[in-house]
Amino acid sequence: MKQHTLKESFSLKGKGLHTGLEIEIKFNPAPANHGYKIKRVDLEDSPVIDALAENVKETQRGTVLSKNEVSVSTVEHAMAALYAYQVDNCLIEVNAPEFPILDGSAITYVDEIERVGLAEQDAVRKYYMVKHKIEVADSETGSSIMVLPDDKFGVDVHVSFNSLFLDNQFATLNDLTKFKEEIATSRTFVFVCEIERLLQHGLIRGGDLDNAIVIYERPISQERFDQLADTIGVAHKDASELGYIMNKPLVYNNEPARHKLLDILGDIALIGKPLVGRIIANCPGHKINNLFARVIRKDIKLNDVQAPVYDPNLLPVMDVNRIKELLPHRFPFLLVDKIIEVGKLHIVAVKNVTVNEPFFQGHFPGEPVMPGVLMVEAMAQASGIFVLNSLDDPHRYSTYFMKIDNVKFRQKVVPGDTLIFKVELASEFRRGIAIMKGYCFVGEKVVCEAEFMAQIIKNK
Repeated sequence: MKQHTLKESFSLKGKGLHTGLEIEIKFNPAPANHGYKIKRVDLEDSPVIDALAENVKETQRGTVLSKNEVSVSTVEHAMAALYAYQVDNCLIEVNAPEFPILDGSAITYVDEIERVGLAEQDAVRKYYMVKHKIEVADSETGSSIMVLPDDKFGVDVHVSFNSLFLDNQFATLNDLTKFKEEIATSRTFVFVCEIERLLQHGLIRGGDLDNAIVIYERPISQERFDQLADTIGVAHKDASELGYIMNKPLVYNNEPARHKLLDILGDIALIGKPLVGRIIANCPGHKINNLFARVIRKDIKLNDVQAPVYDPNLLPVMDVNRIKELLPHRFPFLLVDKIIEVGKLHIVAVKNVTVNEPFFQGHFPGEPVMPGVLMVEAMAQASGIFVLNSLDDPHRYSTYFMKIDNVKFRQKVVPGDTLIFKVELASEFRRGIAIMKGYCFVGEKVVCEAEFMAQIIKNK
């Protein structure tokens, strides 16, 4: 799939949960490969913070991003909405040190994203594919997050509190298209017994009974209850009546668990790529969410390009007989054994390297190493298959190199290796010319990469 951004800008106004300030925030379209960036327009020179997990500096009652001593907090609800709607690139302008809390959920952001719509961009979306189990745990809190390989994205959340009104709850999201229906309206929640402590720490100055689920379960005196109500500017209530005391009743019986799931989406949006895998979270919070996102970010930095998933038990999309119908190459120069995946903008091919390859006789006797130029040639053949497969009479055409750039060889390839080639269309196919970016993998390691231009010419 290609990347997406907003079709046009939208703006919102609201109160800051922790500062109590009246805040204006604007979400703008951004170019391909821009990611999420937040601009503090209220400060000199309008500093910009990259919305990435390594820039999270605080996780108490919200996610706080910071860079060069400039920070912005309570970003998670907006990030969750952008992530769920697969907005890859967005520039967010805000005139305060936090995002507005609105009604305590993500629904207002969702409504605005739907209103302005999305625009497709001329760049391929890069996913983070979970290849093996990854688990992060916090021994102090008992929280943990685990992600398992899966062919799609999903989240399971379990929360547990020692509470009469909020005990064990579960929430699940199996499809991001269900985010608005199942998750977006879930509000943040707080216990009355926490409010005094939070106020003492300078937090929730903008909290009220309209932007949070408020749970009152440990009775206090009427006088103290009234004083607390006055502090946060809400109407007095009967201190003898325990339970949920916010103005709007629960949207779902498990709304707190659903909101925890919403927070997870907002925090993993900071890994910089959409994730494909199954997340299982036990008693999550922003701290464990960020620890998990940082582990993923570290892996992304070490392995910016992931190897395609290759299951040799599955039937190929094209076998060697179909490949020979598309390409004129034959022994000893046909360097693609099968095609395992074809998308609108990419192709994945496989080459099994055996000791019987004819080039090993001279390259090199006693130490067989596959020539790097042949790996580039194999990627070019894969790109030729990709292009020719879309033509009605592929046998009437041939592909020819025009240019090769930025070739890198990272490790040698020897007999017994299985090469997996992933070749992506770098720009639209025009006038018989294709510009491609190719990667060659052995296992999870990139062994070769190159950019090349090829021309498709009709045979005489």
